[in-house]
Amino acid sequence: MTFFAMSYIIVLNPLILAGAPSSAGTFIGGGATPNLGSVAAGTALIAGVMTITMGLVANYPMAIASGLGINAVVTFTLAQLPNMSFADAMGVVVLEGVIILILVLTGFREAVFKAVPAQLKIAISVGIGLFIALIGLVDARFVTPAEGTPLQLGGSGTLGTWPVLVFVVGLVIAIILMVRKVRGALLIAIVAGTVLAVIVEAVGKLGPASKNAGGWNLNVPEFSGVFELPDFSILGQFSILGAFEHLGLLTLVLMVFSLLLADFFDTMGTMVAIGAEGGLLDKSGNPPRTKQILIVDSVAAIAGGAGGVSSNTAYIESAAGVGDGARTGLANIVTGGLFLLATFLAPLVNVVPYEAATPALVVVGFLMMMQVSGITWKDFEISIPAFLTIILMPFSYSITAGIGAGFVSFVIIKVAVGKAKQVHPLMWTAAVLFVIYFALEPIRGLLS
Repeated sequence: MTFFAMSYIIVLNPLILAGAPSSAGTFIGGGATPNLGSVAAGTALIAGVMTITMGLVANYPMAIASGLGINAVVTFTLAQLPNMSFADAMGVVVLEGVIILILVLTGFREAVFKAVPAQLKIAISVGIGLFIALIGLVDARFVTPAEGTPLQLGGSGTLGTWPVLVFVVGLVIAIILMVRKVRGALLIAIVAGTVLAVIVEAVGKLGPASKNAGGWNLNVPEFSGVFELPDFSILGQFSILGAFEHLGLLTLVLMVFSLLLADFFDTMGTMVAIGAEGGLLDKSGNPPRTKQILIVDSVAAIAGGAGGVSSNTAYIESAAGVGDGARTGLANIVTGGLFLLATFLAPLVNVVPYEAATPALVVVGFLMMMQVSGITWKDFEISIPAFLTIILMPFSYSITAGIGAGFVSFVIIKVAVGKAKQVHPLMWTAAVLFVIYFALEPIRGLLS
């Protein structure tokens, strides 16, 4: 059941990672066109291997796959920095995974976890959720740029085209299934939207959006096959040295820090939530073999970067399997095995247009938005930094900008109200680094 609840990532990860070129002008894999099949195969392979590893090493029913939100950081922040390729961006992911592993082995991860106020962690997750939802709406052309306003509904203030209608139908299906608590709701919605898109294309012959304004984004929904030998060509395409060369030390530190924040806290919350669902926690509320769980999760981040499919992390959808009785790592071995079999289904990903897949991004955004109730909005000292974190991620199209604004404003407010001693030294360090990062261009202008 866990596999069916989270298998949507095999479709969504390629759409996010392979849907846009890097600032160097190349897509993931180094080519001039999207490489969906290879990203899908790599996504399924790394998820399968690391999920099985979690089962064998930690004996814990928590599956692992490429993290939604982290892949958005890689595509829309890291890969868009000057002269960066996706190989360079994946090098940053590998470096971040190594640092997390060191933090786990030294026991420092918990210290960093405690340094960031809990409500800022919530705001980071909520902001990423809104960012993901906006990506889904834009990619499906449900919202588009307009004259006089930044965005508008559809192409001219109305839905306008058949592909956008397919998106709306898919979103309605996803919402209905979620409300009715149907397991695998997102995957079912993607499949239903794709089937509808295939029918519309067969009747209307719309073709790609590049040739017809009313056509499909990314893929034209036409079947070219179901099974083929997996293409693992993106495996090993990462460059740590390239990241150092193109970013510089300060920017690299901040990018690693941003990834670390996006990757860092979810696992600790996820493993506790899954343990609570299955009655696996000890008297202190901790899961068994916590250190082994965190070590495997850290290695998964490294494996995801080295595999070219972004950092892999724990999935809360594992609770679906736990709800059906999973209590040990045996569930992971089954789930991981299904992911490995899915590597042969990569051709199906090439059938799915944005309009059929992006409803899942909107729903994931909603799920992440639900955490916003954990923020004390009447306490301005924390709610203003949380607000800035949340809104600047989608509005600036930058997860790093949102995190930076939240950290800097938090420190400034604490100093302003005479509570500077309440700010953890690590928060001070991060805030100073972000101030330098934001002011880097003006500083360069003055120096030149």
